[in-house]
Amino acid sequence: MKAVVFAYHNMGIAGLEALLRNGFAVGTIFPHEDDPGEKCWFASVADWARSRNIPVFCPADVNQPEWIGHIAALAPDAIFSFYYRKMLCREILAIPQAGAYNLHGSLLPAYRGRAPVNWVLVNGEKQTGVTLHYMVAKPDAGDVVGQKTVDIAFEDTAVTLYDKLCRASVELLDEVLPLLRTGRAPRLGQDIRKASYFGGRKPEDGRIDWSWTALRIYNLIRAVTDPYPGAFSLLPDGKKFLVWWGVPEKALGAAAAGTVVLDNEEERVSVAAGDGRIRLLDIEINGNRIRNGEIWRYFRQNNSKPVLK
Repeated sequence: MKAVVFAYHNMGIAGLEALLRNGFAVGTIFPHEDDPGEKCWFASVADWARSRNIPVFCPADVNQPEWIGHIAALAPDAIFSFYYRKMLCREILAIPQAGAYNLHGSLLPAYRGRAPVNWVLVNGEKQTGVTLHYMVAKPDAGDVVGQKTVDIAFEDTAVTLYDKLCRASVELLDEVLPLLRTGRAPRLGQDIRKASYFGGRKPEDGRIDWSWTALRIYNLIRAVTDPYPGAFSLLPDGKKFLVWWGVPEKALGAAAAGTVVLDNEEERVSVAAGDGRIRLLDIEINGNRIRNGEIWRYFRQNNSKPVLK
């Protein structure tokens, strides 16, 4: 079965390798050009394809007539999208006789849209997963082929959870791709009553409101820590205060939300939240990265207990 594949990120490579492993002939791959403003901590689909002599194209807009015609001329039996970041138009989706399929990083219909791995952590979910579904004009709304559930650990960050989802996608694709090749793939409608949609996240969405509970702040920290832009607030002088890692703990005394609290006996630093505190383990102030015990020494030497805002 011939396939044209739109792919990016580690999940894109996992999907491509699953296709080859299950007997699909991948004729052409459409990845994205890497964004110079983005920290690319993931593998290159373009490099993967070129090392296997598979043609690669990275158009700015694949939905233009010239590219629609190019894809139609390839006469693929199926189209796959593995973490490709743009919607495909109806004309492209209508080309393959066996259908067009997208791999999404949530248990649809929950968490349709962008950045599902980050959003499930922000919202403190205990489970998520991956879904292979038929592509339709509306994003993430097509019938489901199959799903695989993943448990979210309390310590998971976006990167560790993403790695779990990659492994789950391999299991899922190895189960459903043989069915798809033989025309026996399931087609289960989504329950619109259970649907939720989340948009893309911007760096400014990482701002901490210290009146939140410590658990809510922790969920934001782990959702956007390295390699994402990070959770942050501001010092009284306006300097950016990034929290790359911190853990929730019970409050040992009364302090206004956002107050930096020094425990001189234990040589550690926390910030008061609306309920509890966040113990600081990895921060950045004015471009200076400070970790663990160095955080206490920094504030001690500066004789500073600021209120973050």
